[in-house]
Amino acid sequence: MTTTRLVVVAGIRDMAGNRWLAAYFAAFVVVAQSLFWFGGTGPQVVLSLLNVVLMVVPLVSLVFGAMHVYASREFVELLLAQPVRRRDLFTGLYLGLALPLTAAFVLGAGIPVLMNRGFGANGIAVLALLVAGAGLTFSCVAIATWIALRTDDRLKGIGMALAAWLATSLLYDGAVLAFASAFGDWPIEKPMLAMMVTNPVDLARVLVLAQVDASALMGYTGALFERTFGSALGSLVALGALALWCVGPWFLAARRFDARDF
Repeated sequence: MTTTRLVVVAGIRDMAGNRWLAAYFAAFVVVAQSLFWFGGTGPQVVLSLLNVVLMVVPLVSLVFGAMHVYASREFVELLLAQPVRRRDLFTGLYLGLALPLTAAFVLGAGIPVLMNRGFGANGIAVLALLVAGAGLTFSCVAIATWIALRTDDRLKGIGMALAAWLATSLLYDGAVLAFASAFGDWPIEKPMLAMMVTNPVDLARVLVLAQVDASALMGYTGALFERTFGSALGSLVALGALALWCVGPWFLAARRFDARDF
């Protein structure tokens, strides 16, 4: 077995017995099943679950990811004493955290959908929701890993992870509205699209809402995005930008890991 595979398997085994991961999985099962009980099988279930995903997935991935990296420091130091490549070790550590979190979300949200036959009329929207949640998980885990590798202070690192969540999930919409109000008389379409690309949470929201007839819920940037690219092309652009948000932070974290003196 390669170094990456060994570390991934070790990480998955360690995460499999983690109570927080089990609670994360159970929470999505309960929430999704409750939405089907009270909301039927219509698109409102997807929209309600989307709101939960956009708030919970980045929060858990950022905070839990940073905590896991800090807790794994002694394990990393032990492995670095062996003749292993740093990049292989980092990739294994990253996947050993991102894959279990992604599986917990996909299974937690997907099992109730399968049980209630939610893939029927809303199959594409549900699939987009699962893809968006998985993309957010991989992106936020990479950001959390980079944060944890940037500072040795655990409290500071977790605080930075919470700040990143607040900025992308809560403060971003207010900043967009303030910018649109202040510069509404100017051609701000391109700057607004650029602002949207800088936020993976907004990209995930547009990716899902593009598959549901809910234009009123897209917000300013989402409506502008759909008007500029259209529904089909807009989904591809949002998916590609979200994929870049997975690759970019991973690359930065990997470079930091390679240069860090443990």
